Amino acid sequence: MIDCVYIACGTHDSRFTRICVASVRFFYPHIPVRLLIGGRVQPKFLEELKHVSNVEIAAAPAADYGWGFIKLEPLFQAQPERFLILDSDTVLLGPVLETANNHQTDFIVDFEQQTDSRAKEIYFNWEIGEQSGFGMAQPDFLFNTGQWFARSRVLRRADFDPWIRWSLPPRLTRPDLFKNGEQGILNFVVNEQYQKGSITVTRVPLMRWPGFDVKDVELAEVMRGRESPYRQVMHWAGFKAPRFESLPRSDLLIHFERLYYEDHGGGGERLRLARARRYAREYRTRRFAIKLKQRLQRVMRS
Repeated sequence: MIDCVYIACGTHDSRFTRICVASVRFFYPHIPVRLLIGGRVQPKFLEELKHVSNVEIAAAPAADYGWGFIKLEPLFQAQPERFLILDSDTVLLGPVLETANNHQTDFIVDFEQQTDSRAKEIYFNWEIGEQSGFGMAQPDFLFNTGQWFARSRVLRRADFDPWIRWSLPPRLTRPDLFKNGEQGILNFVVNEQYQKGSITVTRVPLMRWPGFDVKDVELAEVMRGRESPYRQVMHWAGFKAPRFESLPRSDLLIHFERLYYEDHGGGGERLRLARARRYAREYRTRRFAIKLKQRLQRVMRS
């Protein structure tokens, strides 16, 4: 049985976060939902989620946790707990928590398959680790860390100590080995402890990515609620745009966004559209600032 759903939320994630929360609440109205705040977030946004969707804030110090490291914190909490971790750019496609009822292992992760070269690019490079004298074995499995089940207290902070400097934000001591924030190091430590026999792991088809063919996922089936046939999480990893309508499978995003504003109690569709326009403006402004900074850096280097 799952005790809690954690959703990782950063500075610019508010629109995705509302949608993710709405999808969890659609299938599980009463499960505790806690936000893992990895950066600066508007207090009014947090108060809104508490009021609209009965969302709590996870018990972690408010700080800048960098790229994804906040998702490690539930592992180290004192109380025993079984939980699901989600990135904010995800939605549940059905009663996903039932998966955990069918498997009692310490971790339940996506059944992902990658070539060795691609795995080294997006997870960790075990060959460089081996050459550096770290005794790093090839992984038995790999998983995207935007959706995974785990138990607290089966991994310790000390298991990560050789590779993470626990500052705020946390820093990888070997960024040449571990990729994509916490994703590479979590995959390594879970594999390391699994190969030692210290933890148990089950792999299931947990993640659906809109970059592949996902035409078989029908919105009408998702809308059946707990009767939905799907047990996966749709994850827009790597997909960002000023207008959600331009994203693949935007119908799912817009559907859950509308559900959220139906429960909002004020503004409804007009408020949704106004916030969508504001999100688009802010997105374009950030992209312009990033491109301008990159151009200035190129000029200074030349």
